[in-house]
Amino acid sequence: MGAIAENPARVASEDFPSVEERRTLIERVAASEHFRRSARLRDFLLYVGRESLKDGRTEIHEQEIGARVFGREDSYDRTADNIVRVNATELRKRIDAYFATAGVRETLVFEIPRGGYMPVFRRRLPDSSGSSSPPAEESPEEILPPPVPEVRRRVRFLAHPLWAFVSLSLAIACAVLIQKYRAVQTSFYPWQSRPAVAAFWRGFLDPRRDTAVVMSDDSASVIEDITHRPVTLNDYVTRDFLRQIQSSDLSADRKADLNEIFSHNLTNFGAARAVQIVTGEIPPDYHQYLTLARNFTPDEIQRNNVVLLGGKKAIPWNELFVNDLNFVTDYDDAHSHMFVRNRNPKPGELPIYPAPGVVDDFSGYATVAYLPNPSRTGHVILLAGTDTDATAAAAGFLTSEDRMEKLQKTWHVDRFPYFEAVLKVTYIRGTFFDAECIAYRTYPERR
Repeated sequence: MGAIAENPARVASEDFPSVEERRTLIERVAASEHFRRSARLRDFLLYVGRESLKDGRTEIHEQEIGARVFGREDSYDRTADNIVRVNATELRKRIDAYFATAGVRETLVFEIPRGGYMPVFRRRLPDSSGSSSPPAEESPEEILPPPVPEVRRRVRFLAHPLWAFVSLSLAIACAVLIQKYRAVQTSFYPWQSRPAVAAFWRGFLDPRRDTAVVMSDDSASVIEDITHRPVTLNDYVTRDFLRQIQSSDLSADRKADLNEIFSHNLTNFGAARAVQIVTGEIPPDYHQYLTLARNFTPDEIQRNNVVLLGGKKAIPWNELFVNDLNFVTDYDDAHSHMFVRNRNPKPGELPIYPAPGVVDDFSGYATVAYLPNPSRTGHVILLAGTDTDATAAAAGFLTSEDRMEKLQKTWHVDRFPYFEAVLKVTYIRGTFFDAECIAYRTYPERR
């Protein structure tokens, strides 16, 4: 009798990895070099990995990851806050990188397919590229008679332009590759050849801590302009200022307009330019994320490094630091313009640095502050200008080797202390040319 065929379902069941085998693999990947510098991505992987091992679990939702891993409210708006999706992209890259390098000999692998967050495990197939069949015998080359002298000369003549073309193509290819290599080097090491800039950003960034770049909420700023009522941080976080508008004596149409304004996330070119400058200074192995002021939470400012891009009208979170500042960017309701207040002027300093008084003026002012976060576990950078172009110029100041080196030499330091500074900015709308430090304070005792 012939051999009895083995049940395919039984084979598939025996080959499927056990819970313990899958758990061990997930923990091994999470402990690898690829996740050593990103605690948040490691937590992300461990959460979805362990959840996938639970009996009956067939799906993991974005909302629960945002709440359990990233500290969002259970009912947060995923359409306005895409932190899970952004981190999932990076998580998938690091998992692939592990199995292509340190985990290249793993017999069990997994991935997180796009469109979901459940890890999918599979056995790695053995390499079957080799072949045991002997190579076919090569026939001996046909011996050709030597070319006649005229043919030989013609071949040599044609070879010269051919080799010239090949050499030119190779030179172009090398130039392109060198350019791409330099671009990659710049993205991974943005501070190359800028030691002063490197000294500042290395002091601010922490590979074990997320960096939140917070964009201004220009909708809130417009509402302040219309109502002439400042929005406090508490009213902003709780949205009480919207309820106050509804209970005010404004007309029903005006109330509806203000609600409509806040329902949109307004931004501007200067803010986008500031984001581009700041995020360009953060290497890929330092985890960062971009968020709006309205989606930011007290928990995030307590545990993360933070960059706040805008004045307190557009980013009410600045209110947390007002008592620690000497230079405060403020708003003149009577004349509808921003200015910088110097609370304790030193000799030669002005008590007020006003915004331009005429439209063709090419200068403005901005403030830069580098301080500890409220829990003193991380750092905060506050960049605020008399307009959004000045805010972008303040971001550019922190990436200028000449300006940062000048500060180092003035303060006689290698490592930047906590500090704040007033900058005079020269620009044409949409493009800043220079930002010069005209007043500063340093706080080495706060480090």
